[in-house]
Amino acid sequence: PAEITAVLQCGGNSRKYYAVTGQATHGVQWDHGAMGCAVWKGVRLKDILNRAGVKESATWVGLNGLEKPAMDETPDFFREMEIHEALEDQIIVAYAMNGEDLPYLNGFPIRLVIPGHFSDSWVKMLSEIMVMDTYRKSFFMDVAYTVPDNDCECVVSGSDFEYKRKPIASMKVKSVIGYPSSDTVIKKGSKVKISGVAFDQGKGIKEVMISLDGGKSWSAAKLGQDYGKFAFRPWSFEWDAKAKGNFTIMARAINRIGNIQPLADEIGWNAGGYQYNAVDSVNVKIV
Repeated sequence: PAEITAVLQCGGNSRKYYAVTGQATHGVQWDHGAMGCAVWKGVRLKDILNRAGVKESATWVGLNGLEKPAMDETPDFFREMEIHEALEDQIIVAYAMNGEDLPYLNGFPIRLVIPGHFSDSWVKMLSEIMVMDTYRKSFFMDVAYTVPDNDCECVVSGSDFEYKRKPIASMKVKSVIGYPSSDTVIKKGSKVKISGVAFDQGKGIKEVMISLDGGKSWSAAKLGQDYGKFAFRPWSFEWDAKAKGNFTIMARAINRIGNIQPLADEIGWNAGGYQYNAVDSVNVKIV
């Protein structure tokens, strides 16, 4: 058995904030709630493949599950990864979550867990592992869960969707504020514990910076327990709310290889609203 603590995040998590940058996207307009973090236990995918015997000609691994689409015209949810990815230590076929059998809605009886990747690749109710020597084109890898295949992974000009695409995969460094929420009213003189979580693709969070003046100055937050490089890293910041007025609180994470959350006006737009990871901010009032 292998066990790992990892973030499960929808590729479209936080996509409603793309609208703030001036252009809304397709899909459910998620806030930050389409994510979670759990302890997953199962068997390493590489152990299964090695037990089965993989030929040297193998280049891709295809994965399918028992879930069926709500509409007949929706293509099968087939996902693929390159063989070298499938043989990485951290990828597991999980049968337990947080010390219990995998719940039905979380993919019972077994699901794929790919730490550091968006959840669209974490195939639920896993029923088929197919080793292939060629890539098999599929709707969800080549059309649906894709971004432009360029440096910014964004639409460079206008709304032209006829661009070369690539599937979303690794998550980007991100921090979100859990408390306070926007429009919270705080009494002058209160000691406020600003708190939240940060995570990335598995490099690990180095620091989280907090601004109380809309990004003019930044101070380091206190990092909480490290549950592993693929897990949520809790953070907190003590604030003495001494002055009345309106304040914008911002949180910005930096990982161990120097990736920094971009500001909202620095993030590139894509039609699916995928991979949003701009600096989080909330507006509060001290009275």
